[in-house]
Amino acid sequence: MFELIGSVFILVGAVFLFSAGLGLLRMPDAYTRIQAGTKASTLGNMLVLVGLAFYHPSWTFRLILLIYFVLVTNPVSSHALSRAAWLIRTPMTSSTVVDALADEDEPSTREAKS
Repeated sequence: MFELIGSVFILVGAVFLFSAGLGLLRMPDAYTRIQAGTKASTLGNMLVLVGLAFYHPSWTFRLILLIYFVLVTNPVSSHALSRAAWLIRTPMTSSTVVDALADEDEPSTREAKS
């Protein structure tokens, strides 16, 4: 019974990981690719790790630590990548309406690096 539950978690996690890869291919610019890849891969990795915990109950504590690590590092790294892309003027897609960072004090830093 636990193997079936673990298999379902792993399968759903694999679907989310597949959608993350598909999002990287289908999204129009770097910012939306980063967002699509990060959200889906974070959830996909967590679901796979939960599924592994059902298969190997003795690994549960280690897998919880890995889930915590994924929850902390994926959003932080995607934020850093997006910020760096913005600072080097990576173009946004033409359908982007608002650049929220352009209204902050950052443009002076951005112009100084030009």
